[in-house]
Amino acid sequence: MSEAVVGPDGALRCPWALSTEDYITYHDEEWGRPVHGDDALYERLSLEAFQSGLSWITILRRREGFRAAFAGFRIAEVATFTDADRERLLADAGIIRNRAKVDATIANARVLADWAPGELDEFIWSHAPKPGPAPKALGDVPAVTDESTALSKALKKRGLRFVGPTTAYALMQACGLVDDHLVDCVARRP
Repeated sequence: MSEAVVGPDGALRCPWALSTEDYITYHDEEWGRPVHGDDALYERLSLEAFQSGLSWITILRRREGFRAAFAGFRIAEVATFTDADRERLLADAGIIRNRAKVDATIANARVLADWAPGELDEFIWSHAPKPGPAPKALGDVPAVTDESTALSKALKKRGLRFVGPTTAYALMQACGLVDDHLVDCVARRP
């Protein structure tokens, strides 16, 4: 038996997805789906870093504010942010105004701007683990894995910040490197 729960439409879903409509949509349409592209992965990496210590719903509901504040998470643009941009971000009520996270997001863009096109995508996806058995319960889903620890270390070695093993695993889940939807969840990939 799985811990999947019947949603308002009668479909089975991971229990965490049913607390808000925002979560249902995110769970069904995004979480665990493969994400490719340097800017798209930079956005997810940045948002996962901002989520650290907070609820994901807090970030999800401010995502459009983050996109507006960080130039759509286009690496080349964020890499040119100045001290004035930093101060603008720290005053922006539409995002999480955490100095360390804002600084890391800008610094990471500066590092990534020197990478070749497609390099971030290839680098992150090179750490995807082999598929394992589908989890039956939320307790079967880890917060950290050997692969996320390796990805975290590799990103840090390349100069990125705010990319610990838990953040790296959340990125892997969100971007489809792993499929942690419960075994009978409607959103689980075949």
